[in-house]
Amino acid sequence: MVASPRFLSLTRRSALLLGLGLGALAASAAAPRIARARPAGVLRVGHFPNLTHAHALVARAFERRGEPWFAPRLGDVSIEWYAYNAGPSAMEAVFTGGLDITYVGPNPALNAYARSGGEEIRIVAGAVRGAAALVVRPDLGLESPADFRGRRIGTPQFGNTQDVAARAWLAAGGLRITQTGGDAFVVPTANPDQLTLFARGDLDAVWTVEPWVSRLELEAGGRVLVEETDAITTVLATRRAFADEEPELLGRFVAAHRELTLWIGEHPEAAQDMVRDELAATFRAALAPEIVARAWPRMEIASEIALAELESFVAKAQAVGFLRDVPALDRLVRAGA
Repeated sequence: MVASPRFLSLTRRSALLLGLGLGALAASAAAPRIARARPAGVLRVGHFPNLTHAHALVARAFERRGEPWFAPRLGDVSIEWYAYNAGPSAMEAVFTGGLDITYVGPNPALNAYARSGGEEIRIVAGAVRGAAALVVRPDLGLESPADFRGRRIGTPQFGNTQDVAARAWLAAGGLRITQTGGDAFVVPTANPDQLTLFARGDLDAVWTVEPWVSRLELEAGGRVLVEETDAITTVLATRRAFADEEPELLGRFVAAHRELTLWIGEHPEAAQDMVRDELAATFRAALAPEIVARAWPRMEIASEIALAELESFVAKAQAVGFLRDVPALDRLVRAGA
């Protein structure tokens, strides 16, 4: 198989981004953090513009309607929202004190916990399960990991939850997968770029989350090969310092998050409309109703989380060369926050 010039350009860019990402992760481990002080009366919350961060999108939609969900339940505290493309970027913001709490995938939270020797990161609730999948081009006959030899698989960001899942699945199928190549090429690519590259044939497959799974199906003719129906997709994570210094405020936020979990479960159609409205109003990402309706049943909105589930993510990450030295996870989950 001869790589096209366009693919070589893509892989060179990917290698550069991987190098930058590794450097940032190393810096997170080596450099002491001087966290920025939280502004008085403000709680800074991160999330992604994805359906798997439905809590944040619904809450922001409530705010735009003049009916804020979190603020009345927190006391004299307002919410500042910050959006990120993928988990490693959000966790870097947590490390540097730019965020107090964030919706994020489990693997970036685990990586940040490990890089800080178990000192910096705490997971305080679950949020979403499922809604992640491997989508393939139907004309290539891709059915098992062995079929991906020499193929190009897009993931949202190096080291994020879907990136680790893709590498672990390929490696478990007998392929040699390195950080920049191997028997198959895992190419970290922003979600909007994944859709474009997949549609024009520069990516053979994509491992991502909703709404991009459904968009790849409906807009680019993709086929779901592997669906992660039970895996944790989104958790709620915070800085240890914030958890220690503001336990009451954190507890009120988590309680409001759990209430919102119940509301979304009881009002699925209204929640879908609010998510669509918020993506369009804030992120200029117009989603057709049929895309959200197709994606929604793949998600389980759930605020509970078990330590054993996180340990399985550690095992996958270690199998593909991430998280070589992981502190015991007994401090990671802050139950009853």
